[in-house]
Amino acid sequence: MSDTTRSSALGSTGASEIFQLLRDGAPRTRAELAAMTGLARSTIGLRLDVLAELGLVGPYADAVSTGGRPPSRVALVPSARVVLAADFGAGHVNLALTDLMGVELTSDRRLIDIADGPETTLGGMVTGADALLDRLGRTRDDLIGIGIGLPGPVQFSTGRPVNPPIMPGWDGFDVPGWVRRHLDVPVLVDNDVNIMALGERSHAWPGTDHFLFVKVATGIGSGLIPGGRPQRGAQGIAGDIGHVQIPRGAGVVCHCGNVGCLEAVASGPALARSLRALGHDCEGGRQVVELVRAGNLDAVQAVRQAGRDLGEVLTACVNMINPSVIAIGGSMAQAGEHLLAGVREVVYQRSMPLATEHLTIVPSRAGDRAGLMGASMLAIHHALSPAAIDELAAAV
Repeated sequence: MSDTTRSSALGSTGASEIFQLLRDGAPRTRAELAAMTGLARSTIGLRLDVLAELGLVGPYADAVSTGGRPPSRVALVPSARVVLAADFGAGHVNLALTDLMGVELTSDRRLIDIADGPETTLGGMVTGADALLDRLGRTRDDLIGIGIGLPGPVQFSTGRPVNPPIMPGWDGFDVPGWVRRHLDVPVLVDNDVNIMALGERSHAWPGTDHFLFVKVATGIGSGLIPGGRPQRGAQGIAGDIGHVQIPRGAGVVCHCGNVGCLEAVASGPALARSLRALGHDCEGGRQVVELVRAGNLDAVQAVRQAGRDLGEVLTACVNMINPSVIAIGGSMAQAGEHLLAGVREVVYQRSMPLATEHLTIVPSRAGDRAGLMGASMLAIHHALSPAAIDELAAAV
């Protein structure tokens, strides 16, 4: 196809206009696409040819004929490319390759120490990505995007961490730039709770426009999706509820340097500390959950109180942003209904009645896969955006 022909065929939005209609995976005929866009079928055909050259769309064989030759349908080819999702914690990274619909194809979990610094940690991610690609019989050429979640504040516009408290050496580091020097595809970086919110919503609450995800683990944070769009704030720390002061935290020093933070009394390490003071062998959040599951009354009461403390802060969030769903995840959510019971007790008692009339407070349904799902969706939304598809089409 000549440059002149492609230019006239693609127009200002190019093949991406058609591709966005096919991203949902539903097969459509050229006549249906023409009716949806108002474009001539010949123009539709030219744009589909470009997408077919990219391997992103292909024929769909199950079209039903109403007489004569069966109509030819086309659909997204989910396996055309793969996306790398990386969900980092303080001591591990979960990696997965997904298709263009976000379906996980293969995954791995690797132990790391985030305090080893960005180059060592991200280098392990690159090595893990190559291993996953090899496992699927794919190559780096098949990779179309990378989504990364980090356990600290991130300036989303640059992908650089901002004063992350548990990530020495990461402040201001150009994560996308470093990764692109090794895996040359678009790299999207966000706070781990934000990507968990994206993953939880896409997995369990796709039709919910006002959604709040809360992670309770080593730290406490939340991911906000009001009006169907993530809210990250000016510096990427929107939803950092772990460092809101609460009455029961009076006099308790937080690792952030302030006193009285929610995280200082209701996080996994804080609960473990309080249980050790009562004589229990409890090193961290995992042991807290084990004690709760064993029916230990002290642990049950401590987790229930942590839920009430969390509810103090969430009450303000409910009155301010009016979510319809609050999903609670993170390792401490594995303690079962005790944490949620404390949250519900305070939120439903202290929030405005209208704000809680249709409010649902539930445990995460995606569980420990929420971060991977969200990282994948983050990368897919960027890699398959109109601008990105037009860029790919221009290179055909």
